[in-house]
Amino acid sequence: MELAKYIDHTILKPEATAQDVERLCGEAKTHQFAAVCVNPCYVELAATLLRGTGVKVATVVGFPLGANLSLVKAFETKLAVQQGADEVDMVINIGAAKLGKWDAVLTDIKEVVAGADGRTVKVIVETSLLTAAEKAKVCQVVLDSGAHYIKTSTGFSTGGATVADIALFKSIVGERIGIKASGGVRTRQDAEAMIAAGATRLGTSGGVSINK
Repeated sequence: MELAKYIDHTILKPEATAQDVERLCGEAKTHQFAAVCVNPCYVELAATLLRGTGVKVATVVGFPLGANLSLVKAFETKLAVQQGADEVDMVINIGAAKLGKWDAVLTDIKEVVAGADGRTVKVIVETSLLTAAEKAKVCQVVLDSGAHYIKTSTGFSTGGATVADIALFKSIVGERIGIKASGGVRTRQDAEAMIAAGATRLGTSGGVSINK
């Protein structure tokens, strides 16, 4: 299986440096990964390094807690797009989801979709913090929002992607939007299992070793 086209080659550690991002982009270019995913302060650098390579630049919004005001998320998104982001991975308002305030969750996502101005939006729902019923409901909310992907995890919470969660998402969203497995995808076996369950993107810092 050709894995490179699935991989968002990722570095989101708080201690990541410009040199780390340069290395990441070089690896992504060599392996022709789908995208790199970097913190917002490195979007402009990544966009410059990857211009003309076919590798997309993704960044994160409202990351990693999702508790920013929607206005802030929208502004963050617009700025990222101005600096060269092709894709935005946003975190939902998890507290609102836990309270069943789904209209607020939907509005939050829509604000980011509007700010992205046609660019790809992936919605991080932090599956490890949701019940099965909440996971099913959030799939419908993401479908209604105009976003392009549902994504499992930030990698900063209590757990990452599981095959069971990917399969659940797939059973609800079908082919209507993409599914990104993120958090804990470390080996080729992990990657292939997620793809078999329905993942269409993989967020991982181990893209080079996985793609061997």
